[in-house]
Amino acid sequence: MASPSPSSHHLSLLAKPSPPPPPQPLGLRFRFPPNRSAAPSLSRPAGSRFRCSASQTGFFNRLGRLIKEKAKSDVEKIFSGFSKTRENLAVIDELLLYWNLADTDRVLDELEEALLVADFGPRITVRIVDRLREDILAGKLKSGAEIKDTLKKSVLELLTTKGSKTELQLGFRKPAVVMIVGVNGGGKTTSLGKLANRLKREGAKVLLAAGDTFRAAASDQLEIWAERTGCEIVLAEGEKPKASSVLSRAVKRGKEQGFDVVLCDTSGRLHTNYSLMEELVACKKAVAKVVPGAPNEILLVLDGTTGLNMLPQAREFNDVVGVTGYILTKLDGSARGGCVVSVVDELGIPVKFVGVGEGVEDLQPFDAEAFVDAIFA
Repeated sequence: MASPSPSSHHLSLLAKPSPPPPPQPLGLRFRFPPNRSAAPSLSRPAGSRFRCSASQTGFFNRLGRLIKEKAKSDVEKIFSGFSKTRENLAVIDELLLYWNLADTDRVLDELEEALLVADFGPRITVRIVDRLREDILAGKLKSGAEIKDTLKKSVLELLTTKGSKTELQLGFRKPAVVMIVGVNGGGKTTSLGKLANRLKREGAKVLLAAGDTFRAAASDQLEIWAERTGCEIVLAEGEKPKASSVLSRAVKRGKEQGFDVVLCDTSGRLHTNYSLMEELVACKKAVAKVVPGAPNEILLVLDGTTGLNMLPQAREFNDVVGVTGYILTKLDGSARGGCVVSVVDELGIPVKFVGVGEGVEDLQPFDAEAFVDAIFA
């Protein structure tokens, strides 16, 4: 039997009078798979879930871009925030000012010491110094200026290779859910409040969830931030409330009332306390039941003044809940800014924000190039 001609096959598809829907970008087809239980169809009704999700993806992409652009315009805040680390590393300029080939070993030894004092960590420091030594002996670097330029490129390469996704990854479905975790005293609630302020200023509808049910003043502190930023808040109810139930209620409300982002505070805990760390797993599961795939981000707040001591915290929290990004706080009061590079190199998790001051605008989106320029100015 002869097979039908291409033209007859074409006519059979066009028998329905309504025109076919416009083609969708290929990338979106993979991000929004069809419901396998539903029968396949050649067209989608207007206002379908696909189109809603696509518009939400555009919103979150635009939000991330606006925050990143804001970081570019606030380079001065980053520069001033790392002044103490920059002062520590100023000795490098003095070492390289009158550098000559005969002094290579002495200069590199002192440069190594300067990097260690700034908490770059032994592994990264040795890697950087060894690369400089090889390039100098190979005749690739012939002046102090060239050595410093290669030093900066090496640090930038470490940050961009292992921690490139510095923008918030908020997915494609509203509400996006962000959990803030960390040890006591690291600045979780304050960081959450400042992040809420930044998102609100960029046009997002933000809901706060007071999931710190252990610290008595935590809810009061978050209520102040809610009032200060103009955000709504979900508080714990009853005696001995569970953090997981608070976060679950908040995400349900966010979903029902059309919030763009739900920011979830959690109780501070030592990374060595197994039972409290397991509670974070319960919180994570609770929000995932309401919004599949949530939380979109789990941001670990680390105190920059602790330097390399933050690395064990990062390992433990990541092992338990799967950290997606860091917020490094109090870096304006620390000369140990090299820990930024160490913590990225250790686990390959990007820094999303850095705290460089007490002001509400001083939680800055992390920009690797601006950071390198700030500490090696």
